[in-house]
Amino acid sequence: MSVDAIVHTEFPEGYTVFFGADGKVIMTPQSLEHSSTIKAMQYDTIVSLGRHAKTASDVYVDFPADENSAPDLAIFREDARREGKRYGFEDVLLISEVVSTSSARKDYDDCTAKYGRYGIPVYLVVDPYAQEVVLHTQPTATGYITAQTHKYGTGKLPIPLADGRTFTLDLDELPRPEPETGTR
Repeated sequence: MSVDAIVHTEFPEGYTVFFGADGKVIMTPQSLEHSSTIKAMQYDTIVSLGRHAKTASDVYVDFPADENSAPDLAIFREDARREGKRYGFEDVLLISEVVSTSSARKDYDDCTAKYGRYGIPVYLVVDPYAQEVVLHTQPTATGYITAQTHKYGTGKLPIPLADGRTFTLDLDELPRPEPETGTR
């Protein structure tokens, strides 16, 4: 797609559009629940790990074979160094994806296999619609050995990171979807 075509394209309301270095255009539907959940997790990283902890949201992380990802939240080792403009997957301690109505299969299945295959120590699936968090640990070539489900509203969930720090996710503060009302 040319730059001129992109500039003159009207993308659907409620979608985030990413432009990959390889020319791909990726459209992701965003919801208030999705955005609010990411914000809550970012707040928890500041409370748990400090204001200057190396984290990113919706920022590309380099994986081999051009399998780049822009996770909803990534926590990096404190000594991580960017190669060019990006961090590599080797520096990632935790990745979290927030489930959208259109991304459930990708977040629960595809990303679990991918992040496990690349040895991401902790993969967290946060599902505002099921009101649960699935904590994956012990990565393998096909996914993860352990998966523990934690319901929203059950207190604080301490998640040990591979570098000895602990990220604490406050399950009481994760936003829940509001019932839909009439259209505007």
